[in-house]
Amino acid sequence: MKSVAVFCGAKHGVQPEFTAAARELGVVLAEREITLVYGGGHVGLMGEVATACLDAGGKVIGVIPEFMAVRELALEACTELVIVDSMHSRKAKMAELAGGFIAMPGGFGTLDELFEILTWSQIGLHSKPVGLLNTGNYYNLLTKFLEETVAAGFLEAAEYSKLQLAADPRNLLDILANMPGSIEGQWWKA
Repeated sequence: MKSVAVFCGAKHGVQPEFTAAARELGVVLAEREITLVYGGGHVGLMGEVATACLDAGGKVIGVIPEFMAVRELALEACTELVIVDSMHSRKAKMAELAGGFIAMPGGFGTLDELFEILTWSQIGLHSKPVGLLNTGNYYNLLTKFLEETVAAGFLEAAEYSKLQLAADPRNLLDILANMPGSIEGQWWKA
């Protein structure tokens, strides 16, 4: 993979390991020469992963809506900062630029981004790999819930199996890089 969109919190969360994992992921992306595509902010885990990637010599593309940039939430140090007109445009642009997706711990925004990209995969708009960075077992309850949606007949097991899970950034990137659809340029259909 040449690029990965990372969805994560605009807050740090209460566990220091969330911030440490964001920094580690940023460094690993830089080491592997994988471009980070993210929400463009300087706050929370978003700011941590981007700053760590930049500090390690990596390339970072931030995608941020104008109303957030005006509030001085943008990380101006990004290699490239793309200003868009809405949250919807932000998600579409991030999806266009990314060869895969990773969701770190986060709140409503992170979950919105994750579920939209999973839905787009389910309906055939892309076949890019999607993973959860399960720092501190953050996503254990979510994966249990998704297993229940499979058991209840609302989600096909084959669709759920596309969502990969690992606690370590290096392991997760290795898993995603070896999944079908991880080659740039072959997945985006919309």
